[in-house]
Amino acid sequence: MHSGSQSVVLLGSTGSIGTQALDVISRNPQRFNVVGLSAGGGNIPELAQQVQEFGVPQVAIADSSRALELEHELRARNCRTEVFAGPDAAAHLAGVGADIVLNGITGSVGLGPTLAALHAGSTLALANKESLVSGGELVKRALQRPDQIVPVDSEHSAMAQALRGGRRTEVKKFILTASGGPFRGKKRSDLEHVTVENALAHPTWAMGPVVTINSSTLVNKALELIEAHVLFDVPVSDIEVVVHPQSVVHSMIEFIDGSTLAQASPPDMRLPIALGLSWPDRIVNGSVPVDWTTAHTWTFEPLDENVFRAVKIARQAVNMSSTHPTVFNAANEECVAAFIAGKIGYLDIVDTVERVLSEFDAPAGELTVEQVSHVESWARKRAHEHVARAQA
Repeated sequence: MHSGSQSVVLLGSTGSIGTQALDVISRNPQRFNVVGLSAGGGNIPELAQQVQEFGVPQVAIADSSRALELEHELRARNCRTEVFAGPDAAAHLAGVGADIVLNGITGSVGLGPTLAALHAGSTLALANKESLVSGGELVKRALQRPDQIVPVDSEHSAMAQALRGGRRTEVKKFILTASGGPFRGKKRSDLEHVTVENALAHPTWAMGPVVTINSSTLVNKALELIEAHVLFDVPVSDIEVVVHPQSVVHSMIEFIDGSTLAQASPPDMRLPIALGLSWPDRIVNGSVPVDWTTAHTWTFEPLDENVFRAVKIARQAVNMSSTHPTVFNAANEECVAAFIAGKIGYLDIVDTVERVLSEFDAPAGELTVEQVSHVESWARKRAHEHVARAQA
């Protein structure tokens, strides 16, 4: 077991992952010491409250225009906290050399902080899947030790746990479970008139709007497929997606002898978050276990890749180049924003992503952060052009 307190920097502290991570930390005060928090800046009172409650010495805010408001709020609470502001503030905080950096930022803006944490030698508890999708090659190059990244996504945490049940040479297949989202079982024609409200009604998880819509299109599962490919260094052909609406089995590993190990727990992100912070140890009462005194029915069914095409498109993107997944993610972010704004229809999201991918030529040579940024900009611009054309 681990002894002593570990320093933690938490990125995205006011989001869903961040607030649950602070809940885990608050129940284990002897074990963790929060030395830095970062947030976008949309909820200054909550961020200031977190700083005060955990006695945090450094805080980063992405929105520079809210920095004075944060400083004022902290002074009112008698917090002597150093404030960093701007688009690079989170990466600065991630690079201070804390024992653990938990990256709970949403979107590809999480790549810079991910690289900063790895370069500083910190253990990276990673909930920001876009880091691996957009800059997987850069992330792999920045690793200082094989176990430096601990996955916080429930599916990848499940895989990491199940992998303990055998040697890597004995693994045959990675099985990624998906809830199927709110439109499971629907035909493509059923989805033509889906509204934003329909897409935001997820049956199992409470998440932000982008992640929730990604779950309904199964783009979220496509991103997780790419993430597993990078994290576990496994070909996408060895990763299977299976629909499991109850979201209790978070993923599975199939071994060469025909055995399959599944990790099961009620849908609660505090378990993978706790494991992300304490790996390879387990924390007592990380979350509530399955109640075996009541009856349960867990079902599994194949994914209909003709209706939910995002997973198939992601496999193709991975096989094209290391930057095609970057295009996939950036174009999708733009298309989701366009859908929320009422500019395109629901089915146009994935269709437009596929179109943008088909028009992309990957840059030659070794990948750099600047190239990733350039590729993303190109993909966003191209997606915008398609959206504008659709409106014309």
